[in-house]
Amino acid sequence: MSTREQCLELDAQDPLASLRNEFSLPEKLIYLDGNSLGVCPNAALERVHQVVKVEWAEGLVTSWNSAGWRALPERLGNRLASLIGAGENEVVITDTTSTNLYKVLVAALRVQAQRAPERKVILTERNNFPTDIYIAEGLAELLDQGYSVRLVDSPDELQRAVGDDTAVVMITQVNYKTGYLHNMSELTRLCHEKGALTIWDLCHSVGALPIDLKAAGADYAIGCTYKYLNGGPGAPAFVWVSPALRDMTWQPLSGWWGHARQFQMESHYEPAPGISRYLCGTQPMISMAMVECGLDVFHKTSMQALREKSLALTDLFIKQVEARCSSHPLTLITPREHIYRGSHVSFEHPHGYSVIQALIERGVVGDYREPHIMRFGFTPLYSRFVDAWDAAEILGQVLDSGLWRDERFMTRKQVT
Repeated sequence: MSTREQCLELDAQDPLASLRNEFSLPEKLIYLDGNSLGVCPNAALERVHQVVKVEWAEGLVTSWNSAGWRALPERLGNRLASLIGAGENEVVITDTTSTNLYKVLVAALRVQAQRAPERKVILTERNNFPTDIYIAEGLAELLDQGYSVRLVDSPDELQRAVGDDTAVVMITQVNYKTGYLHNMSELTRLCHEKGALTIWDLCHSVGALPIDLKAAGADYAIGCTYKYLNGGPGAPAFVWVSPALRDMTWQPLSGWWGHARQFQMESHYEPAPGISRYLCGTQPMISMAMVECGLDVFHKTSMQALREKSLALTDLFIKQVEARCSSHPLTLITPREHIYRGSHVSFEHPHGYSVIQALIERGVVGDYREPHIMRFGFTPLYSRFVDAWDAAEILGQVLDSGLWRDERFMTRKQVT
């Protein structure tokens, strides 16, 4: 594609184009931050009205039964399962990604303590999403039994670092900074050969590309629903555990929702069978209900179709940015090879934060991550080819004009 008109033609022929109508998007806004917060499904407003005005205001406490609130974590988990290669009753929507990571990390270490107690290392990438590292550090300090967190600096080093002392390898499938896509099957196989268990963070891949946890032989997986799944800000996360490991141990946050007989109100904890043991406390029903609105749209297409469009969009954007902005100090840090690329594109610029703020004022919404990284997320459910073209052109205009040097763009906001 060498012209904007060709992009418009491609959008007109796009078999996924109608899915954009499922979402509420501000007119003339080019939204390239669905990898941070997905847009609002049109159905969400009606659904929240139903939950608040009818189920809560009228049904009150009876809605735990009559409106199916109590069963919602499992029911939504089954709606999500097909997107990650999981089976029925293998996923629950619950809590936050950080909380779920804590649950599965403790569970994995308990399994390893039974199998190979000499394994004390939690291995991950230095540029993994910070909450993953922080949770691991806090747990290692709490256990105080020789556990430690080891950080590596590249995917190749990660593979070489798995050794006889490795208990768990924590991997974010698509790196939040670079967009690098790990080979789940290959890395899981290597970890198992070395005796380590795997925890996959799917926050930047679920809803953007095909995932098959069971085919890959994965052990544990967690992820959020508010990015590509469009569940809403702060929407509950999800957790999956391999059936082979699921009932081997308790998860540490043994709250009443994970009890085998919740309303028997027993004084001793007995974990529920299956994935429901990974529930903890009372669930946030209003935000939980919103998750379904995003999931519904995925059942109108296939993950393979979304993946093909994602790659075409990111290919176009990379090509156009490099052509339009070649005279500026931009460095692509996202892999060009499809097998290593997620659904966002990252460029480094010495003043990346200011450039992003100037772009937002011009109607192109991306985001910024340290150090110097400008991220542009393409959500194939609603991103268009003309969006990729126009975003590259406006980026070129911002850089050519030096607009980003304005003082108002240099003042850091709380959220970048």
